Formats: sequence, structure tokens, C-alpha cells
Amino acid sequence: MGFCLCVTFLFSCDTKQKLPPGDVGNGGLFLPDGFEALVVVDSIGRARHLTLNENGDIYVKLRVPDKEGRGLVAIRDTTNDGKADIIEYFGGYEDTGNYGTGIDIYNGYLYFSTAGEVYRYKMESGALIPKGKPELILVDDYKNARFGYEHIAKPLAFDQKGNMYVPFGSPGDVCQEFNRRPGAPGMNPCPQLEWHGGIWKFDANKLNQTQEMGQRYATGIRSVVAMDWNEEENELYVVQHGRDDLNKSWPQYFSPWESAILPSEEFFRVEEGTDGGWPYYYYDHIEDKKKLNPEYGGDGKLQGDAHSVEQPLLGFPGHFAPNDLHFYRGEQFPERYKNGAFVAFHGSTIRGPYPQGGYFVAFVPFEKGKPSGPWEVFADGFAGLDTIVNTGDALARPMGIAMGPDGSLYISESVKGKIWRIMYKGQKSAFGDAALAKLEERKRTRTNIKDPDEFLDNVESGLVEAGEKVYNLYCSTCHQRDGRGDGNRFPPINESKMVNGRNKALIELILKGMEGPVIIQGLAYNGVMPAHDFLSNTEVAALLTFVRKNFGNNSQSISANEVEKVRKDLSTN
Repeated sequence: MGFCLCVTFLFSCDTKQKLPPGDVGNGGLFLPDGFEALVVVDSIGRARHLTLNENGDIYVKLRVPDKEGRGLVAIRDTTNDGKADIIEYFGGYEDTGNYGTGIDIYNGYLYFSTAGEVYRYKMESGALIPKGKPELILVDDYKNARFGYEHIAKPLAFDQKGNMYVPFGSPGDVCQEFNRRPGAPGMNPCPQLEWHGGIWKFDANKLNQTQEMGQRYATGIRSVVAMDWNEEENELYVVQHGRDDLNKSWPQYFSPWESAILPSEEFFRVEEGTDGGWPYYYYDHIEDKKKLNPEYGGDGKLQGDAHSVEQPLLGFPGHFAPNDLHFYRGEQFPERYKNGAFVAFHGSTIRGPYPQGGYFVAFVPFEKGKPSGPWEVFADGFAGLDTIVNTGDALARPMGIAMGPDGSLYISESVKGKIWRIMYKGQKSAFGDAALAKLEERKRTRTNIKDPDEFLDNVESGLVEAGEKVYNLYCSTCHQRDGRGDGNRFPPINESKMVNGRNKALIELILKGMEGPVIIQGLAYNGVMPAHDFLSNTEVAALLTFVRKNFGNNSQSISANEVEKVRKDLSTN
């Protein structure tokens, strides 16, 4: 048996390869003691999942191809400093849905997915870019499309026997005949489960497959983007996105606070025949119970026959948006991480009026195929700020996780396409709970991670009131105190598509003003709304939050950070 000498900050124990130095401040990340991070590349585009070749080359799937149809990025470090020296875009394939995500290297092929297809390229030794045209492995022929088509991401996983696993997400939220209609019952039995809300198994080497040529491997799983084949257990694992809008749909049963942290994101071990319980049940991690969805007679307490479906290994707080799962098999990290699970939480969008949650990478220690302790914070700081009022405030959203040949962990993010490399430089034998203390503190205190206080963490508290004062001072003369306008010169803003529309367009309207003819609620108006760029970013945010929460409007709040970004964009255009 050989041995290795651990030289702190230079070498990783149990590896002979010299690791490059981390960036000052770890590229903005907060990590356990002994870990360092560097930014491999800063902005390759809206990155989704990533994978690495055995020589260290990085391959990234972009959400949307560029104008030349290139939705893949290849990255090579030629100087061993950890930084990208060569960045090549390639592709040229039919992309249905503009929602690409999955990518993996399997048996000498680079597999990748769009919303509607799975392709592969044959890899060539030493070549950065695969040659030739991609082969079509699977095409989504839109079975059951009459019910809608919402959860269309197609992450990929492969077993050791030549099989490929692909989720087909639910076409709606909770299998209602009228999707996302508050108070509408769910269909029972749910016809969507025939072709959606589950995971299908395919032959990884067979070309031109359709969904019906595969085998429905598991059902009752609403939406999966985080998925990995656990080689140690020889089994599939996923982390499911839970349902939406408990309070909006069923306010008689769920408060805004309950709707912000429930239902849980469920971590499943998926065997053939697994039934995760969607759409009939959801998981409550606070009470550690599966419960009956209100669309099927639940009231936030009833469990019904929840015991008859698969129980999760654990539940994460609601709406964290788990978007990748990786079981660590390397030797570089301390023993605590061997065979454990890393989960990238992309970050919530519907937690208002509380801070958005997620935007970090968690770790779950494992033993014999099951969690051996509570989940931990492994990497935080991606968002660049503490309180995230709206998703657009985050500077980065962690997306993909992959391991390099030396055991380093690589993480992609989806806002600009930055990639981090995380390395361990400490003494593995000395690593323990003390190294995690700072991250445990973040778990208790950071608003993107901790459960919000029902009263103290309501980010709209005081904002609406401040916005009302701004509205009454500058806007009510024209749009009136009830928001209905005067029916002649000044248009209404009640139940307004514009008010409830895109945040950026609404902010621009306030800052730039508007003049000329416009049709609102079927009536023509032709006047001038003056620019209100004299208002501060905080005042604009408060004003628009007030308007969006009143007059029959019901949309998320707007933050001062968003206003600041739009103002800067306008000043440079």
C-alpha cells in the first residue's frame, strides 16, 4: 500500500496531482474550512447541466442555442491553472422547446437533451469537439399534450447495463381539468399519469426512439431536474420539485407562510415500480408526513391513503428548486463526502411575501443507500446578497454539478454561465464538524436558507404601506384612489395585464413614462403619463408592489434591486 504526503494548500491527500490555487474570496463562495474555489469561466451563456471528460475537458449544455444553433460549450484548460484557455461552441441540431438541460458522457458518447429530444455525439480521443452529426436517440412525441406541457426539462441518467432514464414531467401543477384554477378539483384517477409525471427507461444505444418505445419505470413524480444514478447502490435517485401555490389556490387551508415553505422538495430512491404519490399527495417535512392534496379532499391535515405511496428519504423546504444531484465518488474530498449526495438548489420564484429560498448547494451524508444525517450547506454565496426579494435579484443561480477526474467538484450557474471548481486543500484526517460550523451558522441565519419567521421576515411588510403613500401622492389624481381611472382621459389599472405583466416592462413604464394611443380594457386612451424617474429605486419598488397587490391585481412584489438594474440599462441605451 502506498502513501501520500498532505501539504496544505498545495496537494490533495490521496492524489498526486497538484491543485491550482483558489481565487481570492473563493469566487464569492462560502465553503467548509479546508475547501477552496476558483472561477473556471465567467460567462458562457445560460448554462444548465455540465459533465467532464477523463482528461478534464468540460462540456456544458446551454438552455437556448445561439443564432447558429449551437447549444453546447466545450472548455479546456491547457496550462493547468484551473482557468479556461479554450472555449468552443458547437451543435447544430433541432431544438424543440428552447429548454435544454441534460448532458453526460456515457460509453464514449456525449449525450445531451433539449426539451423535445435526446441526442449523442461520438467522442474522439484527444479531440475537444466531437466530429460528425449528432445521432437522435429519443424524440418526445408529445403524448397527452392535450393536458398542457409545463415540466419539459429532460435530465439524463444511465445505469451500468446500457439503459438511459428520462423524466417526463407533469403537464400541469396538480392534474386539474382546468390547470392552476384556484379551488378546482383534481381529476381522479389522473389521466396524465399514463404519459407524464414519471420516469421512463430507454435503450441508450437505440436510435430514433419515442416515449412509447420505452418502459415507464416509475410514476407519481411531478417534476424532476435533479437526477443521478448511484453507482454504489446501483439505483436511481431523484429530488422532485413540489407543487405550487397552496395559499393562492386554497387560502382557507394554507397561510402565505405555509405556502412559502411547503410542500417539500422530495428526495427519492427510485426503484422499478416506484409511485411517488403525485398528484394525490404532497410531503410536509415539518411534520414528516405525506398529506392529501386539497384538490383531492385534503385540508392541510388529512393524510388519506398516503401510506400506500413511496415516502421520501427526506424533504427539503419548499420551492428551493433542486436542479441537479450528484453522488460523490472521488478521493480528493474528506471521507465524510464519499458516496454522499450534493444537491444544487436553483432558487425559488414563488415564496413571496417572504424571501426567495435556495440558491445554494447542499450536501446529504449517506450510508448504505440512505441519508445518515441532516442535510448541510456545502456552498453558498451564489446570489451575491442575503435577502432575495425576487429571483431576478440573484447574481447567480447554481444549476449543474459534476466531478472532475481528480475529484474536484464543478458547479455551473444559469444567469451568465459562470463555472466554479471546488477543491479540498486541508488535512482529510482532521476534517470534522468544526469545519462546518460557519456553514451551519448560515443555515440558521441566511434568509435564502432558513425557514422564514412568519412576521419578521415578511419582505412586503411596510413596503405596501410605503407604496400606498407614493401612489396617493403621484398617481391617484389620474388613476383614482380605487385604481379604476376616470373612464375618459385616464385609464384604469385594476385587474391590469400590464400591471401583472413582466417586471422589467412595468419598471420601464414608470421610469420613462408613456404617450400616445393605447387600448386598455377595450377602451382607447391617448394621453401622456410623465416619467417618474425622479423617484428613488426604493420608492418605485414600493409603488409597484402596492399596485400589484391591490385593485384586483395579484402579482409578486418588485424589489429596489430590480429597479436599479432597469435604471442602469436605460441610462446606457
